[in-house]
Formats: sequence, C-alpha cells, structure tokens
Amino acid sequence: MENKVLNAQSVAILIDGNNIGKSINSVYGLSAMLNFDTTIPKVLCERGLNRLVYLREGLHISERFSERLRKNFFGIVETCYKSADIPLTIHAVKLSEKVDTIIIFSGDGDYLPLINYLKAVGVRVEIVCMKKSASSH
Repeated sequence: MENKVLNAQSVAILIDGNNIGKSINSVYGLSAMLNFDTTIPKVLCERGLNRLVYLREGLHISERFSERLRKNFFGIVETCYKSADIPLTIHAVKLSEKVDTIIIFSGDGDYLPLINYLKAVGVRVEIVCMKKSASSH
C-alpha cells in the first residue's frame, strides 16, 4: 500500500493588478494579459483557495473580468486610489491568521517588509511575478 500525504493547506491569493499588468506588458507587449483561468489552478497545486483578492489602481475595472474572478475563484476585485501596496498589505495581515499560505502576484520590492512579517508569524509566502521585472531585493 502506498502512503500518500495530502496537502491540506489553505491559501489566499493577493494580486497587485497594476504591477502584474505592467510586468507582462513590458515583457510581451502592450496587449498581453495574464490568463488567470489557467494560472491560478497551476499556482494552487490542488491546495484549497480561501480567498482571492485582485487590487488595481484606477476607477474602472472590467465588469466582465470581475465577474469571471467571482465566478471561477470566488474572488473579489477592489480599486485602489494610488497603488495596491497598502490595501494588499492590510488584506495580507488580516488573512495571516486564517490561512497557511499567501501567494502574492507582484514583483514589487515594497512588499519585502510584509513578506518578512508574514514569515515571522508562521505564514508561508509565495511570489508570482515576471522574472525580468522582479525586484532584486
């Protein structure tokens, strides 16, 4: 009989939409977009998704895109006044007591203090970003 370990992690995904969008556009061109429908299941690796929050600066986010994230991942979409840094950090700190792992979609070095905090309180942190645009810190 084969012993198999089940991965029962609870995961939250926090997406800095502006950062990911700019990164993809700088690498692949202005009209390129990340396909969340295929990327999110790959990143989850069969772990349980507790929460998905997509944050982006700007007044308008496509309702069709928002609905797709809601429908496929029970995700929420929030607009930010300037940047997603502070709202994403607040979500991460709040979720740190409820999940085992937080996956941050951003290569922004501004999140390093947040990452260090999350690790210090026992949360596993994973980063999804474009290698060419990732912070060197």
